Amino acid sequence: MSRAPDEGVWRDRYSRQIRFAPLGREGQDRLRHARVLIVGVGALGSHLADAIVRAGVGAVWLVDRDLVEHHNLPRQILFDEADATHGRPKASAAAAQLRSVNSACAITAIDDEFTVDTMAEHGIAVDLILDGTDNFATRYLINDLAMQRRVPWIYGAALGAEGMAMAVVPGQGPCLRCILPEPPTGNGGTCDTDGILQPTIAMVTAFQIAQAVKILSGRADTLARGVFVVDVWRNVYGLQLQGVTSSEACPTCTGREFPALSRAADTTVSLCGRDAIQVRLADGTALDLDVVATRLSRAGIEVTRAGELLRFTADGCKVSLFPSGRALLFGIADPKRALTLYDRWVGGR
Repeated sequence: MSRAPDEGVWRDRYSRQIRFAPLGREGQDRLRHARVLIVGVGALGSHLADAIVRAGVGAVWLVDRDLVEHHNLPRQILFDEADATHGRPKASAAAAQLRSVNSACAITAIDDEFTVDTMAEHGIAVDLILDGTDNFATRYLINDLAMQRRVPWIYGAALGAEGMAMAVVPGQGPCLRCILPEPPTGNGGTCDTDGILQPTIAMVTAFQIAQAVKILSGRADTLARGVFVVDVWRNVYGLQLQGVTSSEACPTCTGREFPALSRAADTTVSLCGRDAIQVRLADGTALDLDVVATRLSRAGIEVTRAGELLRFTADGCKVSLFPSGRALLFGIADPKRALTLYDRWVGGR
């Protein structure tokens, strides 16, 4: 349960933000009554959650299906070694930490997949959605849901030393589909295959949070209009596609169509009599197994080919991958965990 602070305590706590004239007392008070959904509480999401709760937002929902692991600790700032040792759910572990940071913020943890049904089941109605995810299937779902409900959201992505982010305000500029009509091919890398640097995460989320504070405080007129891009290794920082408007060819902005909302969820099937899960992607993603094999090998994963199959073992799970994108994962019984491992080592969703 959150508790409202004494007015004098509240004013003192946020005095430095209130003294920043473009925000002021009125903007800070808007933050106090704002509601935010954060989808994904990993590298991006943990930074976003920490910053938005410390900024004084009134209510936050955290949604993540994954568990904390030791390799998360260098960049996922809300977790500690005990969380990783016990494999605690990320959303719940993050919420526990954040409640000790700001007891006045109502924080709800949802240890589950983000879907339209999740929103409905938990009665989530928010002023802003922050993208802390690691796959495009979920990002397009966020985009279409936000555009349908006319809720602003802020896209963010990071891989290696490169990152990008963009604020999406329905009716006031392009949505994600305008910039990326189709997701990247199913052969893109992931943080587990291509690595990730913590400064990349910090740069992307700093941009996301700055735009979030502007929107929530009623200063959307000062938003960055374009796509923020960064490469912390090559010292590249900038704003691209400035002033780009909604695409006339965009089915979502122009036609009010929301393909991700009607897309069937990725199908997972437990194989009878053993700890094994089949993952079959709903959009029929095709993979170049040679590209996937090369990427896995660079990450130190031993890969074998058996006819059309690609086989490898990662995180204690044996995987058989088909060119169609279908995979059999052995040594696992939890469908949500199977999807997490698929995203981690295969990617492309």
